[in-house]
Amino acid sequence: MGGPWLKLALAGGAIGALIGAAPGRPPVGAPAVPAMLTIGRLHYGGGGDWYANPSSLPNLLAAIRTRTTLRAGGEERVVTLADDELWTVPYLYMTGHGNVRFTDGELATLRAWLLQGGFLHADDNYGMDQSIRRELGRLFPDRALTEVPLDHPVYHLVYDFPRGIPKIHEHDGKPAQGFGIFVDGRLAVFYSYQTDLGDGWEDPEVHNDPPEKREAALRMGVNLFAYAVGFGG
Repeated sequence: MGGPWLKLALAGGAIGALIGAAPGRPPVGAPAVPAMLTIGRLHYGGGGDWYANPSSLPNLLAAIRTRTTLRAGGEERVVTLADDELWTVPYLYMTGHGNVRFTDGELATLRAWLLQGGFLHADDNYGMDQSIRRELGRLFPDRALTEVPLDHPVYHLVYDFPRGIPKIHEHDGKPAQGFGIFVDGRLAVFYSYQTDLGDGWEDPEVHNDPPEKREAALRMGVNLFAYAVGFGG
């Protein structure tokens, strides 16, 4: 059954594949759900460059608007885990090349947001792997970070990725992988590793990626947002 995210995201049309529950109600006193949904960029502590790839999220939001009927806004919303605005975004994105560190209070807030239906996408920009794995272990000590199976809807909702997450940039000769943490069967945390999706979303002249690489990155991003707002598992 669709909730407020799904109703707003699909206003004026629908993608038939988008089904399921949506994030629950924000806490009392939090801002109302906006008419246009957007992506929250997480401003985290620890020293990592949370602000990396500045053109990535605007470009992804543009792709969502032009390729689907989802009502996505034009600009990202920068949030911390102490901001009430956290409760107005269905998709929380974090990236960077360096260290990530959450306080105990931030972990409690993030856990509550995820348990009520939020979706966190951690996108390793080559350098945050060790710290994000540590912090996700603190976030859900009883839930393992596991590879998302290739038949999961996140790889098939709008665009089909039979081999899983696409490889955008090469670093260590390792394959691109999508890891996740599941809450009651729902993919609540998605960790994109050895791929650099955010680089692929940036303006073409930033990295001079081949058009097919950039297209693959945008398509995967559309799938992730679609899952976040409409497929509650």
